[in-house]
Amino acid sequence: MPIMEFPGLKVLLAGDGMRHGSRMMALDVGSKTIGIATSDALRMLATPITTLKRTKLAADLTAIADLVKKYEIKALAVGLPLNMDGTEGPRCQSIRQFTANIATHAPPELACLPIVLQDERLSTAAVTRGMIDDYDMSRAKRAERVDAAAAAWILESALARLR
Repeated sequence: MPIMEFPGLKVLLAGDGMRHGSRMMALDVGSKTIGIATSDALRMLATPITTLKRTKLAADLTAIADLVKKYEIKALAVGLPLNMDGTEGPRCQSIRQFTANIATHAPPELACLPIVLQDERLSTAAVTRGMIDDYDMSRAKRAERVDAAAAAWILESALARLR
């Protein structure tokens, strides 16, 4: 399914059959890892799930598809790393290619999902700062959890836009 804008996704999620139990998943796609978070069935809360170490595209997409099936995901929000001035840089092109790969190379349960791109400026910085301030987490523990937490931040932003 192609990338959608938020108003279109809102209409789709409000449609028959997707009103209740329509969870969303967010991906924070990096060059080495993919942070993953899911929402609750009411799309009110975002929870970090895991961080995948990137390998080959097919393996990455299969792992994401397995999580889509397990959590009964109905839509994806993928973080778009815009520059601070709102323009798109080289990382945005990489993310757009990754989402195109979902549509063309992913298993069917993943390829059929609607995708929205969510501005992720400062998501990792905000999450890291929170981990230091709120939990006094060591650098090693932060490294393990920051990508999934950034995905939750992306998902919370997307859910707020849908409300």
